[in-house]
Amino acid sequence: MANTTDILDDGPFYHGTKADLQVGELLTAGFRSNYRPEVIMNHIYFTALVDGAGLAAALAQGEGRDRVYIVEPLGHFENDPNVTDKKFPGNPTRSYRSQEPLKIVGEITEWTRLTPEQLQQWREKLANIKGDIIN
Repeated sequence: MANTTDILDDGPFYHGTKADLQVGELLTAGFRSNYRPEVIMNHIYFTALVDGAGLAAALAQGEGRDRVYIVEPLGHFENDPNVTDKKFPGNPTRSYRSQEPLKIVGEITEWTRLTPEQLQQWREKLANIKGDIIN
């Protein structure tokens, strides 16, 4: 079984957001959590699953359209301990986090989008999650 120090992917990696960004820009930690707005995040999160990034974009705060960027980690990264071994054995969500910036190297426009009903179910599920974010 994998643990939080076993990195399972070499990429490509994706980050979902509503922010309108350009190739070459850096994504950094230090912003409010999309799931607990009272928490300022010490890490920037990303995934090796384009549909996972699409889900994150759909759930992200903001008014812009959902965007999925191809990103390159610029430093050390680790499995996301909020899901790895805490909710799922190993890292089947292929979710990662870093305190170092992520560089935007492209944008994806095709991924499986949620129906309005599925999106509402996810929002309800997130609103009912108990426990702390490992920050």
